[in-house]
Amino acid sequence: MSWRDALCGDIRADDVGRTITVAGWADTRRDHGGLVFVDLRDHTGLLQLVANPELAAEAAATAHQVRNEFVLQARGEVARRSEENVNPSLPTGEVELQVQELAILSRSEPLPFQLDDENVEEALRLRYRWLDLRRPQMQRNLRISGTAISAIRRKMEELGFLDVWTPSLGKGTPEGARDFLVPVRLQPGKFFALAQSPQVYKQLSVIGGFDRYYQIATCWRDEDLRAERQFEFRQLDVEMAFAQRDDVLDVLEQAVVAAFEAVGRTAPERPFPRMTWHESMARYGSDRPDLRFGLEIQDATEVTRGSEFGVFAGADCVRFLTVPQAFSRAELDRLEQVAREWGAKGLAYLVSDEEGEVRSPIAKFLSEGELAAFRADPSSTVLFAADTEQTVSRVLGGLRAHLGRELELADTSSDAIFWVIDFPLFEWSEEDDRWTFSHHMFTGIKPGHEELIETDPGAAISQAYDLVWNGWELGSGSIRIHDQEVQARVFRALGLGDEEARDKFGYLLEALRMGAPPHGGFAMGIERFVALLAGAPNIREIVPFPKVSSGSDPLTGAPTPMPDEVLRELGIKATVQPD
Repeated sequence: MSWRDALCGDIRADDVGRTITVAGWADTRRDHGGLVFVDLRDHTGLLQLVANPELAAEAAATAHQVRNEFVLQARGEVARRSEENVNPSLPTGEVELQVQELAILSRSEPLPFQLDDENVEEALRLRYRWLDLRRPQMQRNLRISGTAISAIRRKMEELGFLDVWTPSLGKGTPEGARDFLVPVRLQPGKFFALAQSPQVYKQLSVIGGFDRYYQIATCWRDEDLRAERQFEFRQLDVEMAFAQRDDVLDVLEQAVVAAFEAVGRTAPERPFPRMTWHESMARYGSDRPDLRFGLEIQDATEVTRGSEFGVFAGADCVRFLTVPQAFSRAELDRLEQVAREWGAKGLAYLVSDEEGEVRSPIAKFLSEGELAAFRADPSSTVLFAADTEQTVSRVLGGLRAHLGRELELADTSSDAIFWVIDFPLFEWSEEDDRWTFSHHMFTGIKPGHEELIETDPGAAISQAYDLVWNGWELGSGSIRIHDQEVQARVFRALGLGDEEARDKFGYLLEALRMGAPPHGGFAMGIERFVALLAGAPNIREIVPFPKVSSGSDPLTGAPTPMPDEVLRELGIKATVQPD
């Protein structure tokens, strides 16, 4: 016995006269008292079943019992629909199945929501995710994901990469996010950390002689959840021996293009555009700007050096945005709140009305030269930030992204995918009052900048690079440090003493002393990439069973408290009582 010998969405006019057996879910039922019509759904699409009591009385009696989401098996003859009943919107719209036998394989109780309801709250969708996954959009998204990942794997193996599995249980490392810790029953009081990335393992794989490593790695980071972030995620992890930056970028571009082509989307042209980190920050105030709209930041530092407006004259850096809209006072107040959230002390502006007349409380302090430099088209607004360069970039970058969303400036029919290169090696942490790494502490330094590690860390440029698509950072990578002495110097610049470095990374330092080849790699977030590929608003739409912003799983109710006896066995005592 076979449950089916045909798939619902595959039946066409060429199959007329053929006897088939299909199985699936009852998508809709239309009971006309005599004839009963059921749209049967499987993963390939819909097929209309017709139960006629004059031809198959028993099947028609069964059809009267059918409700939405019952699981059915139907056997019958494929027939051509009458001309007036053809449904051109369905691939199977020219045919129907004249049912001879109909079996209810599984019944469904009344549903918490209908699958064609577009206004279901997300919490309810996630609570009943098995139902939500049956919806056409979720079916489409997850199938795009599977197709894209298969294409990436094929391309990586075509390019000579070996799929190497690395452990999830490892040693906690300072990667910029909190670790998820796993207690070890056999060694009470000790913990594994779930891998935030296979960073060290992939470097060791290449040092171990595997010239081209890759895997679709599952990683964990204890970070606040948002549209493009989950606790657990997958990444395309790549490492190459004897590689320079262009070699790594070429491989990633080929993988990305392969995924685009596999899902039927027009692939971006290669090579992808490149922009330095300093250019990106100066023009867009972000290292992952959305380039589907302009709204570039302009510099006004020099023109305001002698300004009578003290806020400008006394600031290290003055820059501005020209927005194609004349904002009202209330709108400017709201924009000021956005600017303050990004660290601004206020928001200076010049509004040009429909006649080109300028209104602003600061206009009287500005010279003719300054006003000429800031002159904008009628019905527009110039927004200023004046502070340190870092704060100015952060504020105007935040405003630019906010205005892009609010004013719908992005050309949604286009894609902007590009590389950001030449990141700083270090960045200053005000909170910790010390230098920290921009990417990670194994990132290689730009040739010729080695002496800056000690003399001017902030000026040192790394060999790091990020891939950005429509304002989302897809991933990052770098050419790595393969010289043990350079690695030790970077550790010291980060405040990591020799003894602490040996304690945390002794195995890597030993490996670097035993013939480490030059190497580099990249990690691309699969869920972020697939979400953009599918046109999904957030990665929860392409993850089968996601967590929500509270860090909980609406489907299972996890996380949950554990019994005291279980905790005792692990050498753990809970100090906080669950709600």
